[in-house]
Amino acid sequence: MASRQIVLDTETTGLDPAQGHRIIEIGCVELLNRRLTSNRFHYYLQPDREIDAGASAVHGITNTFLADKPRFPDIAQELLSFVADAELIIHNAAFDLGFLDHELRRCDPQWASLEDFCRGALDTLHLARRLHPGQRNTLDALCKRYSIDNTQRTLHGALLDAELLADVYLAMTGGQVALILETETRPVEQGPVQTDVRDKPDQPLPVRRANAEEQAAHQRYLELLEKSSGGQCLWKRLEEPNE
Repeated sequence: MASRQIVLDTETTGLDPAQGHRIIEIGCVELLNRRLTSNRFHYYLQPDREIDAGASAVHGITNTFLADKPRFPDIAQELLSFVADAELIIHNAAFDLGFLDHELRRCDPQWASLEDFCRGALDTLHLARRLHPGQRNTLDALCKRYSIDNTQRTLHGALLDAELLADVYLAMTGGQVALILETETRPVEQGPVQTDVRDKPDQPLPVRRANAEEQAAHQRYLELLEKSSGGQCLWKRLEEPNE
């Protein structure tokens, strides 16, 4: 069964839904088996209230821009369908989930929490604090630490931040995909593939060499491991030529 994760971010009118603040942008990207897909969920939303000046300075969104945008109830069911059966990946999850749960309860009192519709949430801020205690673990700081290009992030934006967070999460947890060994397949009617080479001593095992593109990808992965481990990547040490 494919592993599905949704990396999610929001922008809001202020800091506290209990004070009437609302979501004005929501952006989600999909990871399927740790591969970023083209599947996106993104809306700007009309909050029916003014945006705090401090919040607008962070994300640059104005009430004039949002005047003709849909309201949260218009997209709520689509959001629930998008996250269904997926694990959420969120940076500082308590903030975003607090706003999302508040918006859902405004739509239907029986919708207590977004996590009721998915497979829970992983907070990358908590993960980063475990991996890098005592260091700055903002999204910008993590992008710098893992050599992820965030130069286009002059202001916060839900979809852009979700895309950056997907790259950060994959770097923090070991890269985009697991290493897969290729095997030759045979039609079912020929029976199971023989794995005990002692039965065929005259047939050497095939050796598949990595091509240039695969070698370059491998080196990039080692560099990420080197950065995330603080220069303690044993694999990289083993690949270095002996002096």
